[in-house]
Amino acid sequence: MAAGAAVAALLAAGCGASSGGGNGTKASPVTITIWENYGTEQNATALNNLAKAFEKLHPTIKVDVVSQDASNYFAHLQTAAISKDGPDLAVMWTGLFTLQYKDFLTNLKGEIPAADLARINPNALKWTSDGFNAANGPYVIPLEDQFYIGFYNKADFAKAGVTSVPTDWSQLYATCAKLKKAGFTPLVYGNGGQPLGATFYPWYDMSYMMIGAYSVAQWQDLYSGQIPWTSPVIEHQLDNWVKLHSTGCTNPDVVTNTDNLGQFESGKAAMMVDGTWDTQKFTDALHGNVAAFVPPYSNTPIKGVVDFAGDGIAQTSYSQHPAQDAKFLEFMTTPEGARIINAAGLIPAINGVSTTNPVNQQMLNFVSQNHMIVYPMLDNVVQGNIVSAGQKFLPAVLGGSVSVQSAMQAFVTTLDQLPANQRGNTFP
Repeated sequence: MAAGAAVAALLAAGCGASSGGGNGTKASPVTITIWENYGTEQNATALNNLAKAFEKLHPTIKVDVVSQDASNYFAHLQTAAISKDGPDLAVMWTGLFTLQYKDFLTNLKGEIPAADLARINPNALKWTSDGFNAANGPYVIPLEDQFYIGFYNKADFAKAGVTSVPTDWSQLYATCAKLKKAGFTPLVYGNGGQPLGATFYPWYDMSYMMIGAYSVAQWQDLYSGQIPWTSPVIEHQLDNWVKLHSTGCTNPDVVTNTDNLGQFESGKAAMMVDGTWDTQKFTDALHGNVAAFVPPYSNTPIKGVVDFAGDGIAQTSYSQHPAQDAKFLEFMTTPEGARIINAAGLIPAINGVSTTNPVNQQMLNFVSQNHMIVYPMLDNVVQGNIVSAGQKFLPAVLGGSVSVQSAMQAFVTTLDQLPANQRGNTFP
């Protein structure tokens, strides 16, 4: 982190003297509205704290952060865009989600000073830009650097006689057997964490199954259909995944469980797959007993990790307060903004800024020290219709009520029904 004096000087020069673009007064400030779909994640804490700090620096601008239902968030944004009565700023997922909804978003090139954009990790910015090329200008200012990742309880492992984390399917099954014998739920699933639907969100796991099957470049072939979702390689990965449930590695109620976070935090469950938005909760509850591991969904040791700026804040094209919006987005890129994001237990996506959470740092070390290959989040680089199909079918696949083959055929049917410009040989 930059020294405190330098941060204070930067803020005084770049933000503190603002008068809100000439609009509003301290007695009657301009209000900008931000919609978010974070639920109880640490992201919500970070965003609310950013808003409070920004208001102190800009007394003529008020920031109203509005929590929206995550299960229909994007549909709600689209409806509001038609009537132009939605927010000024909104949480937006990156990758193809950004490009899918860019018709009601503002390209921030020229809106945000180049010096502010230059503070952001360029690998983060590219996934918010046309053609996934940062030079085209971002539609989203990333909030953080995210990992889809596994978490495990070191104390549970020790009690069960597990001396190392599993690195492939066979080791994972063996680890599960020891944990189950010791009285723990080995790997817990449920719809806690990101409140994206009635069941658990399956794309964390699906990302690692596809890491175990294909290179980063080949993921584009999943988008185009060159690698069909009915590929024997994919079905083999899913068959191994289903075995986790059928052999008792998971909780029996994978489709209906709503307390997976609590079960992991209490030590009743030894492992779960989640993301950096919950790291701080786990370290608060388990202290030094929690650590990260790469979900070992492969016949051979996984050599890739999901490291991706998965969401951030976008400006709507119909916002009535673009100047004030831009000031807030600029603030997100400052050292003070990064400090607030880090304090919430997240990893700032700002160049030269580190994280103070040891488990988050462990994730960064997977890339910087272990040289694991960086992958995006799979659900951000396949079509939204495919993501929806996954949310519908994959939890039931793990639960055993839908076959792997029928679910993957549904993926193929969904892809075939899309227009050609949504399944080409290059990303949009």
